Amino acid sequence: MKIAFSPCPNDTFVFHAWAHGLITNAPELDITYADIDITNNLATTSDGPDILKISYAALPWVLDEYALLPCGGALGRGCGPLILTSDGDKGSDPQSLSGKTVAVPSERSTAYLLFRLWAAQNVPGGVGEIIVMPFDKIMPAVRDGLIDAGLVIHEARFTYPTYGLTLLTDLGSWWEADTGLPIPLGAIIARRTLDLDSIVKWIRSSVEYAWEHPEQTRAYVLNHAQELSPEVAQSHINLYVNEFTENLGEAGYGAVTALLTRAAQEGIVPSVDPAALLWRP
Repeated sequence: MKIAFSPCPNDTFVFHAWAHGLITNAPELDITYADIDITNNLATTSDGPDILKISYAALPWVLDEYALLPCGGALGRGCGPLILTSDGDKGSDPQSLSGKTVAVPSERSTAYLLFRLWAAQNVPGGVGEIIVMPFDKIMPAVRDGLIDAGLVIHEARFTYPTYGLTLLTDLGSWWEADTGLPIPLGAIIARRTLDLDSIVKWIRSSVEYAWEHPEQTRAYVLNHAQELSPEVAQSHINLYVNEFTENLGEAGYGAVTALLTRAAQEGIVPSVDPAALLWRP
């Protein structure tokens, strides 16, 4: 069974057990490790993988072929994307982004969607040029003055001070204060033609195995996160692997619906029927 997810610690932690043949009756996985911008695009191709980790912001374009699964993804509180600058205290004013160049990890990422919603409220006249860049290249580009600001995700939350960068805003905190809802980041989707009931069971079993045997996941996680210290990798897992990873539940589906509804109202994504987001075994 073909699957694509990122090499980030939360994904490798979640899928470790399945990837290593530790889940009873689960088929062998043919894994592609790829940045979220790549997996978002893979989901739109006719020969895309059976299962993918994509951004929730990319769901409106793929729901005809893929179902949103209620487990395995990243959704939570205190884990949102950040907007960073290199301007010290001068870079902490949202108005400073007017007409500026901003790097983003993907134009179909939840991070970018949140950024667009936030900017519509907080940046008079709007930002200037948007540049798509692999997420691990954004902070060095901001530090080196190649771009004015960067929208960052994943472990950048823990490492940006080492680049001498300034936090302009935490989009997760903004979203939570504005809506009271958790932040939908990464979704797990699978082709609707597959045995979704079994896939959900295998993913949940893999999550539960990782929680019960975290020491067994360590080498696999660190091998795919070679630039991270064990402490940062563990902080990443602690933040992004939570109760929503095991089961989205009512709050999780509510957050996804709110995000995509607001984005559609702003003309950022196509409208989605909330019923299309739901899948139940």
